Amino acid sequence: MTADMLSQDLSLLIPELVLAGGALALLMLGVFLREDKASGLIQWLTIGLLVAAGLAALFLVSGEGTAFNDSFVFDSLARFSKTAIALVAAIAMLLAMPYLKTENLGKIEYPVLVALAVTGMVMMVSANDLIAMYMGIELQSLALYVLAAFNRDSLRASEAGLKYFVLGALSSGLLLYGASLVYGFAGSTGFYDIALAVESGSNVGLTVGLVFVICGLAFKVSAAPFHMWTPDVYEGAPTPVTAFFATAPKFAAIVLLARVLMEPFGAVVDQWRDVIWMIAVLSMGVGAFGALTQQNIKRLMAYSSIGNMGYALVAVAAASQTGLWALLVFMSLYMVGVIGSFAGILSMRTREGMVEQVSDLAGLAQRNPGLGWSMTALMFSIGGLPFMVGFFGKFFVVYAAVQADMMILAVLAVLFSVVGAAYYLRIVKVIWFDSSDIEFVPSAVSTYWVARIAGLATILLLPVLGWLVFRAYSVGLSLL
Repeated sequence: MTADMLSQDLSLLIPELVLAGGALALLMLGVFLREDKASGLIQWLTIGLLVAAGLAALFLVSGEGTAFNDSFVFDSLARFSKTAIALVAAIAMLLAMPYLKTENLGKIEYPVLVALAVTGMVMMVSANDLIAMYMGIELQSLALYVLAAFNRDSLRASEAGLKYFVLGALSSGLLLYGASLVYGFAGSTGFYDIALAVESGSNVGLTVGLVFVICGLAFKVSAAPFHMWTPDVYEGAPTPVTAFFATAPKFAAIVLLARVLMEPFGAVVDQWRDVIWMIAVLSMGVGAFGALTQQNIKRLMAYSSIGNMGYALVAVAAASQTGLWALLVFMSLYMVGVIGSFAGILSMRTREGMVEQVSDLAGLAQRNPGLGWSMTALMFSIGGLPFMVGFFGKFFVVYAAVQADMMILAVLAVLFSVVGAAYYLRIVKVIWFDSSDIEFVPSAVSTYWVARIAGLATILLLPVLGWLVFRAYSVGLSLL
């Protein structure tokens, strides 16, 4: 490889270089500084690093192309996804700072692990090769395993980390087995070569390999029936870690799944659409009915995540420009609602510590009207109630399904959304009509503003929704 070729390849991977180099530099800085001085500084520097990576993906990378023998691709989908992932990770890191200080968990490893996990995510959305795909997934996963168990003094956190690690290893095994079958029958790990092999005539080996790859990736998005880790990990992990899990990794994994299905296997849509169809229905059903009986709000949000990944899979099943457009719009609006909801959950703190039960929200509207209004708007938006921005995300998903002649799936999506609205409305009912003597201590300024701004965004984003739709639609047009 000549110097010019290397320079051209590296210019397409500026966000990855910024994150990887920055994470290593922050680790070294933390080693040489005293931990009590280094922790806060490194947390702020990590936020700056994540924002810089997002801006680099948006503005610094000029043009599109592939790097390192077509192992990585930078296109409009990668640009959109990397920007969204980096920025939402920065907000999740901002939410974590006061929590880590209060719980005496302000270790330098936390922000470094977040930066390394995001490095894996931005590699995932640019993967154009099975090996590159696996590298990104494992870099993300190894960091997330440690983050889940970051509170070593908590039995729940340790159990969450162990369960996530064991089941994550199982999913990696499924993914690798499927990738090896695809490689064996296609003769290459590159997506372009796999696409050529598929177009020349699909065979049973490629189809079986694809099914295993789908199973491995379905675990990463916590889609049913590969969702079993999600409620326990969401409940047991520290709350800011759960907020991080529910946003950036989900976006990266669902974009990777869409890229794998629509690019190398785009010629055999009829063979994988039914699989995605069933996983989508199962996810929406498990999410809708599983959350109805939950009393812990973090477990409820876990089932909400499972259900919403089902809606995202409906857009993937459409396998069209409209489907990809609907997926990006839905996931972007979903992340706004989720990050704001977890900011509200992090505000639920008494002098005795964090509270996580739905019943603890009783009377919130009377005691803290600002937070009460924010949580109400966020629940309405995630639930897809008219006319919050979350409603339009689900509307576009259903529209994509209708346009792809999947009327049954579209009807099921609407019905499950109606069922799911019940538990979001239950939270709103508790906030406004129940009473409680619990007094929350004032939340950190960063947590306060994230919750309020996200709540306002569910309405204020409506004027800019057209811009987001346009950007997402241009991504779909450029890829399919």
